[in-house]
Amino acid sequence: MPRRYSTRDIQRILLARGFTRVSQRGSHVKFSSGTHTVIVPAGRDVIRAGTFASILRQSGLRAADFEDPQA
Repeated sequence: MPRRYSTRDIQRILLARGFTRVSQRGSHVKFSSGTHTVIVPAGRDVIRAGTFASILRQSGLRAADFEDPQA
């Protein structure tokens, strides 16, 4: 079973990968890297697999990038 991430995990990894927090509207937080914009649902203990796949598409990152945020 693939690893499940929380909103906090995803935000921490995006920030480590050069994204900046741009804004929040309701329960969604917007991050930008200049070329990519990512919308992340706020306050979730577990991000569903389909939502995580969407975050990967939006960010241009791979699932492996989320395994080791220091790489």
